[in-house]
Amino acid sequence: MKKIILIIAVLMLVTGCSNIKDLSYDEIIKNIATPISRTNTYRTGYKYYLPRGMQVTDSSLFNEVLDDGKNIYYLYVDAVSYINKVDYNYKINEKSEYSKSIKYDNKSGYVEINLYENNKYLVEIMYNYAKIEMIVDKEDINKVMLSAISILKSVEYNDSVIANLLEDNVLDFAEEELDIFNTAGRDNDYIQIDDGSYQPVEDEIPDTDLIN
Repeated sequence: MKKIILIIAVLMLVTGCSNIKDLSYDEIIKNIATPISRTNTYRTGYKYYLPRGMQVTDSSLFNEVLDDGKNIYYLYVDAVSYINKVDYNYKINEKSEYSKSIKYDNKSGYVEINLYENNKYLVEIMYNYAKIEMIVDKEDINKVMLSAISILKSVEYNDSVIANLLEDNVLDFAEEELDIFNTAGRDNDYIQIDDGSYQPVEDEIPDTDLIN
């Protein structure tokens, strides 16, 4: 019981007592250490936690499009790198608005923020062999970072399912489709703003665990 109270207190400190918009990027990244109690979204070979107010609008084997009502999140899960335990040392991008390496719980990744187009910002967060990219207004950067980190740190993999897929060569395309260790901000043609052509799925995934 004391442990649960402590977790709630930490969450309130990070996301409640302080205005998210007033937090620094470094403070938001520290949320990677706050545990997620459970997962609520299940896919072939992996599962993850989808925060309250978000829904999946498109999904393929290891690619998801998520929507929080205003911003679009592009989630990529690299099962090939995960099963092969690929290691990568992120190099700080001095030209970025923000660039930082993440290392926690024997997992690595990075956060990179770059000015994109029309005063929008490209936010890339990679951690735990998964990556989320978003193109947002500056005022939304903190919010989407917090949501993306909650998703990425919650990803859990099913080794046996992924191994079976690899044996069936189902994942051969994954390495060519996306290199999550490569930052899109260094290649302007890497991601494009959604044109609004997708149709949201009707069933929204409920979330009873996130504390606002």
